[in-house]
Amino acid sequence: MSIFNSIRSQLVPINPQGYPFVGGFALISLLLFWLWTPLGWFGTVATVWCAYFFRDPKRVTPLRDGIVVSPADGRISQVANAVPPKELGLSERPLPRVSIFMSVFDCHVNRSPVSGRIERIVYRAGTFINADLDKASEDNERNAFLIDTGNRRFGVVQIAGLIARRIVPFVQEGVMINAGDRIGMIRFGSRVDVYFPEGSVLLVSEGQTALAGETVLADLGQGGAARNFRVT
Repeated sequence: MSIFNSIRSQLVPINPQGYPFVGGFALISLLLFWLWTPLGWFGTVATVWCAYFFRDPKRVTPLRDGIVVSPADGRISQVANAVPPKELGLSERPLPRVSIFMSVFDCHVNRSPVSGRIERIVYRAGTFINADLDKASEDNERNAFLIDTGNRRFGVVQIAGLIARRIVPFVQEGVMINAGDRIGMIRFGSRVDVYFPEGSVLLVSEGQTALAGETVLADLGQGGAARNFRVT
């Protein structure tokens, strides 16, 4: 029973964006079983993977002014200064940036790194080169969020990857969100960039594994006040 519960906890809940895909894979699996049993088992494995890809687990998000959490699950592929996309209107000078690469085995639901107002959402069509490459931030299809916390502004950019063909936002311009709230997802392998205010000191390094809504990328607050937490 414990093994079953462990497997179940990894597959559910499934984000509603995944229902058509999981259902489609399941129907194809039934057809494959009718054609040839080994193909049916192959389809079953593919269906389980699809459910795993679209999983949307709860996260425990630390809350305190100045804390910036990861917007995505995956490997931190780059920590560097970079000029943000022009559509964000953040700066023409390089700003601290953390890039998180999501493989097809990572959870692809993206979350807000901070609490604030969605000031701007800008979609831009582009190519679909490997999202792990640095030039993907300029050339690939992307969806950019500008989030205003009241005293700081952050950029969050969803970047489509080599096989990704769909960026899905969950929020609209003008809405207020909390750190850890779901803001969108990308299908399938892809990347998310976070642009910080100039002079921000980052707390992560390249190669580190991040969890959306939980991993603290930076703490820009004053002093050592205790953190609160909430499940998102």
